[in-house]
Amino acid sequence: MNASAWNMLLEGAWTTVWISAVSIAIGVVAGLVIALIRLARIPIIDQLLVLYVSVARATPLVTLALFIFLSAPDLGLDLNRSVAGILALTLNTTAFNAEIWRSAFRNFSREQSEAAMATGMTPWVTFRRIMLPQMVITSLPGLVNEMSFLIKGSPAIAVIGIVDLTRVTNRISAVTYEPLPPILVAGALYMAIIGCLVWLQRLAERRANRLAM
Repeated sequence: MNASAWNMLLEGAWTTVWISAVSIAIGVVAGLVIALIRLARIPIIDQLLVLYVSVARATPLVTLALFIFLSAPDLGLDLNRSVAGILALTLNTTAFNAEIWRSAFRNFSREQSEAAMATGMTPWVTFRRIMLPQMVITSLPGLVNEMSFLIKGSPAIAVIGIVDLTRVTNRISAVTYEPLPPILVAGALYMAIIGCLVWLQRLAERRANRLAM
């Protein structure tokens, strides 16, 4: 491969990274919010959130990306490809993250929260100082696993014209008629991205363990 191919691969990798990172950041926070709302069991809202989670988890990313991008003009929305791709990835990962957070909430020891309240802590302080650090620790493996799936599933957004790492690989292969080198490089880049994610998980776990002490 020549320098131009390498440059294209790096640009495609950067596109994959920043779109996935934005979707992950929004999805983790939004999933936490949805989990909290569902635990409150607010009538109608809870049923709507259950429906959203079920539909988003069952819908393939390719279908979701196409639906958002093609239906936006009919709704009077002018979405560019990047925004549509981020929205599709975010809607998908938020649903999975919400279930991961909800499971952590349901498995949290009620005795700990009752003990914290007995010492005079407010519900917010109990949540921030006692519950959240421990739930982050227990949820991190599931959250990072979902992040990995999202990154590996991100090529689905190429269907709406986003030139990500996988699409760049296909373009180079079509021009050079040598598919193996760009595929191997793309695989190595995906492994490096996931490796960085696992490394960040370890740092976050250490930080959360210090907060929980």
